[in-house]
Amino acid sequence: MDNIIVYIDDAGYALHMLQPMLPEGNARSPTRWILVACAPRVTHHASKWVTHSARESWRGKWAAKVFAQLVPLLQKEGNTVVTRMAQTTLTTQTEALIKEHGVARVLDARRPKFGQDLQPVTTEQAQEHHGVLGYAAALASAGLLVATD
Repeated sequence: MDNIIVYIDDAGYALHMLQPMLPEGNARSPTRWILVACAPRVTHHASKWVTHSARESWRGKWAAKVFAQLVPLLQKEGNTVVTRMAQTTLTTQTEALIKEHGVARVLDARRPKFGQDLQPVTTEQAQEHHGVLGYAAALASAGLLVATD
């Protein structure tokens, strides 16, 4: 059985990434999809007023909505789906899942966010750093485009 670990934070974006990998009636070996939900961070301001149990409850409801959109599509033709919530660093989570399920391919299907570096999901994954200068250059080039128009 082929194992694929998929890190997701947005069902629509993840579906776009998974579409080429979905079974289309051809005879493939069954796949075990391991979906790991990476819930959005609660802002510092909001976290001061919300208890830890309320945050965990919200994360669980959020993950259930995301999984409800993806699990039926992945459970075709004998495929199994395992769902998890990201609890530790993603590299540690990946290592634990590989120990539990065996050799697996890892897909990072999280939506990139402007101004925020996503943590790597494996130790081999290259980490992109978009420093302040990169954003300043992007803003300056956008301003230059508007000025020349």
